[in-house]
Amino acid sequence: MARGKAISVKIPTQRVINALETKLAELQANYKTQDENEAKFQEAQKAWNEELVSYAISQISKAENLRTNYREWNKTLNVDFDIKVESGTNFPTEPERNFEQIHRHNYNEMVDEMSNAIRILKMTDEEVVSTSTYNAVARYL
Repeated sequence: MARGKAISVKIPTQRVINALETKLAELQANYKTQDENEAKFQEAQKAWNEELVSYAISQISKAENLRTNYREWNKTLNVDFDIKVESGTNFPTEPERNFEQIHRHNYNEMVDEMSNAIRILKMTDEEVVSTSTYNAVARYL
């Protein structure tokens, strides 16, 4: 694919401002609920681990490649085995993290950049945003 010509697009400034404000509000809301979402995910992960143990115990008679390791120094026995999971069985489904985790420093940086872009765009008298300006803020949209 040739990269000979640049794309020149003019987008109304107010539309870009509105989109940035919407994304900033979404980012702030997602960050506020991040700890709550992580706690729910950890609960679901714990429940899944319990379901997995129950499944493994119910299928122990089909276990293959049994391995044990007894540690005398702390009196623990480690038992390891393989179970072939066939389709159609009630194998527990692992929970998925359906939210993005954002570290504090990344969040602060994104909020600052988006707020600055909104502030600058509100100060301009231009009715349209150039392609280069749009490219600078496009990663947040």
